[in-house]
Amino acid sequence: MARILVVDDAKFMRLTLTKILEEANHEVVSEAENGKDAVELYNSLKPDLVTMDVTMPEMNGLDAVREIKKDHPDALIIMCSAMGQQKMVVEAISAGAKDYIVKPFDESRVIEAVNRVLG
Repeated sequence: MARILVVDDAKFMRLTLTKILEEANHEVVSEAENGKDAVELYNSLKPDLVTMDVTMPEMNGLDAVREIKKDHPDALIIMCSAMGQQKMVVEAISAGAKDYIVKPFDESRVIEAVNRVLG
């Protein structure tokens, strides 16, 4: 079981991911709706894993990944992107994300990515 921070500006997406993760016996320790909050929550909670949306207000997912990885190079982050954001995904992996999942979420793909990243 992993402690996971779910980051997405859409409440529905956070609820969907939380449900998938909790059904797989993971604990969602907190949620954030923008990259700025995600960085602050990461620093205070030190979760085992973060699911990070790409497009968000205040600070996007790419900048949040860079910010988290700067202080926590071992941070495990999975990017979540809508279809057609391949360029963003490549940038996210370059910034330090370990994997990505595409919206709308496929439950088995989410669990597979989480398990692979957690090792």
